Amino acid sequence: MAKFQYYVAASLDGFIADEHHGLEWLLQFGFDAFQEHYDRFFADVGAVVLGASTYEWILREQPGNWDFGARPAWVLTHRRLPVPPDSDIRFASGDVLPVAEAARAGAGDRNVWIVGGGPTAAQFLEAGRLDELLVTYMPVALGRGRPLLPVATVTPRFTLVRTTPFPNGAVEHVYRTG
Repeated sequence: MAKFQYYVAASLDGFIADEHHGLEWLLQFGFDAFQEHYDRFFADVGAVVLGASTYEWILREQPGNWDFGARPAWVLTHRRLPVPPDSDIRFASGDVLPVAEAARAGAGDRNVWIVGGGPTAAQFLEAGRLDELLVTYMPVALGRGRPLLPVATVTPRFTLVRTTPFPNGAVEHVYRTG
């Protein structure tokens, strides 16, 4: 059965973007050290879910480059936003449970990637629809910014199932929920 996975990079102090939604702190590390690892993760992704801020960042920072291919994608928003060519975008608002079920069906026998941001992942966690957190902690502290997982309620305890160190000092931690 498909898993719901929040796969994300974070600063050591728990931020996924700076206070202006910027990722310069992350981009300075490049992607060569992570590419093979990412490719293995992405091969198991059948559908994606994004918050509106993350979606708009992708459209703004990577114009004409929709990295998710033809995989079905759900964007949580109350607005109608532009749609990249050759993409399968669906806009949704309200309760995340119908989105979760649609994304699970859309993923087939592969996983659903909760791309971000933190509020989107928190909604899935609070709805009981987040199975794993795959967080790559980068060796940098931001001091403030967009939090990794801004939850409104007490969450279940997370169980660390594995770690993967990278040559640049980053370490991926994989946690299961529940």
